[in-house]
Amino acid sequence: MNMVHASTGVTILFAILLVVMILSLAFEEKIHAKKSVIVGWFAVITLLLAAVFGLVHPQTVQILGHPVTLPVYIPGIDWEVIAIILGSSLFVDVTSKCGLFTWIAIKLTKASKGDPLKLLIFYGVMTVIFSAVLNNVTAMIIVGTLSGVSLAKLRLTNKLLGFLLIEGLLTNVGGLLTLISSVPNIIVGNAAGITFVTFFVKASPFVAVATVVTIFMGARLFSINPLKGAAAKADAARLVAGFDENDGIESQGFFTFGTVMTVLFIIAMASVSITPYLRDLGMGYVALAFSAIMLTRYKATADRFYQAVDWDLLAFFGGLFIVINMMEHALVLALIGDGLKPIIALGETVGAAVLLVSAAVASSVTDNIPLAAMFAKILGGLSLSSESPFWWAVIFGANLGGNITPIGSASTLVAVTIIHKNKLPMSFVSFVKIAVPFAVLQLLLAVGYVLVVLA
Repeated sequence: MNMVHASTGVTILFAILLVVMILSLAFEEKIHAKKSVIVGWFAVITLLLAAVFGLVHPQTVQILGHPVTLPVYIPGIDWEVIAIILGSSLFVDVTSKCGLFTWIAIKLTKASKGDPLKLLIFYGVMTVIFSAVLNNVTAMIIVGTLSGVSLAKLRLTNKLLGFLLIEGLLTNVGGLLTLISSVPNIIVGNAAGITFVTFFVKASPFVAVATVVTIFMGARLFSINPLKGAAAKADAARLVAGFDENDGIESQGFFTFGTVMTVLFIIAMASVSITPYLRDLGMGYVALAFSAIMLTRYKATADRFYQAVDWDLLAFFGGLFIVINMMEHALVLALIGDGLKPIIALGETVGAAVLLVSAAVASSVTDNIPLAAMFAKILGGLSLSSESPFWWAVIFGANLGGNITPIGSASTLVAVTIIHKNKLPMSFVSFVKIAVPFAVLQLLLAVGYVLVVLA
């Protein structure tokens, strides 16, 4: 596309539209509209205004030697991100049917022998790993549901609130573990050129420390202590032994196949940047290829998995990328970039710390996905290396900001929903009062880690 200079008035108009869109996303429940519909309307409006003001023009490209004219909105969409999300979602959805994740969860429950503190540690670690391998929401649903069942069976329902809150907070910590653990990771990591392995190596030490600190801080706050006395331990072990890890396994063959494919999927995603041919096709291709392989197990009924895909999320992304692209042409991103320059000028220590905290605060009150997309586009225009701590500041801030309020991330919202489903008291204000100390400590650890280790 040809870049056209936008007047100050046009830039201000588009900036107002961006602010209104973000506010609309923050209050989506109040206006009773899905994210995709909200962003879709703004995509329609910004595209039309961009055409009216002459900011965009159709682009002709050569595909297999033939000129093809693309609509102005096609190049603005990051199709690699769309492919990764679609492929990964399908793969995880089909793989979950083999019973692997439930099997792991119940095995850990039995391994705890019903001891509350051991159970919290096992469930906390499981939440982090599931958040990294699956996604935050799926992890919270699996672990949160099992927590309710397990604690009821162990007659420990008075500890359920603590378990669910800690698990909800850990979903966002686990979302930092790999490049595909959360959507902001995919967007920012893709823009920065951070590989899967590099992301894991750099993020995993922080995730390990933050997980330990969060679990033990939560155990102390909610008085989740180890069992005392041989009788209590024997009774708890007897109760938890009633769980059957094979209940969710429909066939041993599919269980084995799903387990092997999950391991291969992780290996393939981790090595895509150094694997011949695959490095040219990208992670999106790998995710789609593995989803196609897994769908062969349900080849006659594959359509039911297509129906289960979160099309609202994918449509949301498509519209969001278009809006962000139009904001770039209207010089709104350049305007925001100018506002960030004083922060960037503070250097890769103070500047990165300020950016991390700012991203976290912004993520706590609105959707972290448009925030990540906007920052990724702005930082991408600054010619920063993939090693720059500014990239990591956005990644850490966008993820951890979700722990400040229940609307900061989808997984914390799911945690509160499960809390209410179990008839436990939890208001917006009470969540914030409990969560803020955790979030502050996590953010302090993140700032220190980014400045000392990643700077």
